[in-house]
Amino acid sequence: MPDEQPIVFATLDDLEKRWRALSSTEQSRASVLLEDASSLIRDTCPAWSSAREDTLRRVCCAVVRRTMSTDDEDVGATSLMDVSGPFTTQRSYSSPAGDLFLTKAEKRSLGCGAQSAFTITLAGDQ
Repeated sequence: MPDEQPIVFATLDDLEKRWRALSSTEQSRASVLLEDASSLIRDTCPAWSSAREDTLRRVCCAVVRRTMSTDDEDVGATSLMDVSGPFTTQRSYSSPAGDLFLTKAEKRSLGCGAQSAFTITLAGDQ
């Protein structure tokens, strides 16, 4: 199988426009994460090919931003608690390990996870 370039839904420029300027080290990591996020979208949402390009780009950038934000102390925290005495600080994160994941809203916008119904006639032709 020849070396195929993976389909990547967003570029570094797309990510920086939606978030902030990245250092060269962050750019290297973000490039890999953009590929990983694109792969996650393809693997998780079989209907990804019917999603609009701007939706794929937006979701891909959101996944990478969320993952890279785990490096920032307060970004991505679902709850924060600070107490003055005796100096307690507590933070809870939605993804403390920096895992790639899609939110329910992102899955909906990509057209995956939607329920569908069908019927099968067992009686044969009548």
